[in-house]
Amino acid sequence: MLHKAYETIGNAIKEQTGLPDAQLIDGGEHADLASTVAFSLAKEKKQAPVKIAQDLALELAKNPQLAGITVEAKGPYINFILGKEFVSEAVKAAVQPGYGTLPRKPTRVVLEHTSANPNGPLHVGHIRNSIIGDTLARAFRKAGYPLEVQYYVNDMGRQIAIVVWGFDNLDSTQLPGEKEDAHIARVYIAANREIERDPGITQQVNTLMQLVENGDPATVKKFRREVSRCLDGFKVTMKNLNVAHDRFVWESDFIRNGYTERIINRIRKLPQAVDDETLALDLSGCGFENKYVIRRSDGTSVYAARDLAFHVWKAANFDRMIDVLGADHKLIGSQLQCTLRLLGERAPEIVTFEFVSLPEGSMSTRAGKFVSADDLITEITKRALNEVTTRRPELDEETRHSIAKSVGLAAIRYDIVKVSPEKSTVFDWKEALDFERQSGPYIQYAHARACSLLEKAGIFTECYDLETEQEIRLAKQIAKFPVVIDKVIAELRPHILATYARELADTFNTFYHFEPVLKSEGNIRDRRLTLVRAAQNTLKESLETLGIDAISSM
Repeated sequence: MLHKAYETIGNAIKEQTGLPDAQLIDGGEHADLASTVAFSLAKEKKQAPVKIAQDLALELAKNPQLAGITVEAKGPYINFILGKEFVSEAVKAAVQPGYGTLPRKPTRVVLEHTSANPNGPLHVGHIRNSIIGDTLARAFRKAGYPLEVQYYVNDMGRQIAIVVWGFDNLDSTQLPGEKEDAHIARVYIAANREIERDPGITQQVNTLMQLVENGDPATVKKFRREVSRCLDGFKVTMKNLNVAHDRFVWESDFIRNGYTERIINRIRKLPQAVDDETLALDLSGCGFENKYVIRRSDGTSVYAARDLAFHVWKAANFDRMIDVLGADHKLIGSQLQCTLRLLGERAPEIVTFEFVSLPEGSMSTRAGKFVSADDLITEITKRALNEVTTRRPELDEETRHSIAKSVGLAAIRYDIVKVSPEKSTVFDWKEALDFERQSGPYIQYAHARACSLLEKAGIFTECYDLETEQEIRLAKQIAKFPVVIDKVIAELRPHILATYARELADTFNTFYHFEPVLKSEGNIRDRRLTLVRAAQNTLKESLETLGIDAISSM
């Protein structure tokens, strides 16, 4: 319904002003929607924005298309307050299954996220990528886009060569009960310590990299085996985080299928190419000082060459490409975009996120200094179980464990996605596990409260004629959900949805505090229960789009 209101108001403003953009924004505390169009007209009309806003508001108020909408000027802004008909229609829509799902789109989207090097367990830093990416994927599907989520497997880099060297030369026996990715990390850390003691090992690592690129069967088999084992460990972790990929794309495939060689040949022909001992690109025209190396002096391609081949393949198969990358890949991502444009290819949109660090400093798999995602999940679930047991001691053990698992997942996913990607965060165990604050479990509890009210109410007749300030305020918050989904997709900022879900929980809890529901009678009881059902459904859809379980009991 809010989509329809945006369209109706926007068209009326454009018809009145002749401008192509109605410049509609959220109205904040004063209105449901507002327009800043008076600022754009000030220079043309040579009038103050306040005067323009007043005149436009008077004309728009006469427009029959805006019947039922209050139009008024507030300083230089034109405010729009939606009437009861809008509120009723919004609640009718919100009680329907799948509320917020937008019409099917033709645009094929590919979203790449996580793509961590398979040299050790996913840690707290990695899973910020996973959770941002997975939440965006859920939002794209909610918005009606055909989507494929990919994990780009780095199975040729130096780090993997170090892992393979470690398995060939060190005691690499897997310990009892040791998870595959933890086993890989232990060998990788030990191999790096050996290289620090004996730099001559570096040449052996280089030889492995040359052999794998040249397709030596025995070496390829070793690389593939250890990478596959690490990925098996990753998949367990990601399943526990409610994160899924549709396809794992292997970097080495772009050597074997000839894509990388074709890209290198195309790059050689660019005027920016510098083909000495190495092949590189002069990207100073894009503002980069250092050359962008494509091929080493020993003839082997670097990661950038295979990455370019991967993106050319993606561009040929999808209409829109999105990569989720850490801040340490910001330069690499920008160079990739620049090079693709020089080649006449489409470049991906890149969502760059800042790091998650420990209070003691940044995390490093090579140095063995990280909090693994597995440890994080285990610890949070244990603490969640203690909290659930304290709150609901009458529940059987299986039910308490089930609730604790969902609450723990909510604590992790929400705590990570609530922060806008461009802001760095310091992971704090105490803050992440504080179930009393406005967090993922807080939103889950609002949903559980709504479920409890509906269960206690039994059968009632749906009624959409809302009256009180708190009823209408909650209905209008519910109506924003489809527009929020659109905004997440347009801006590629999933924290917008996290903020909305918390605000919806706040608004529902305020409504519950001020307006009796079960103790009301007649139409008042029916309309409030209808509103509770709409809130419950919207909270459910919001939580599930955030990758969080919408549990009915806590």
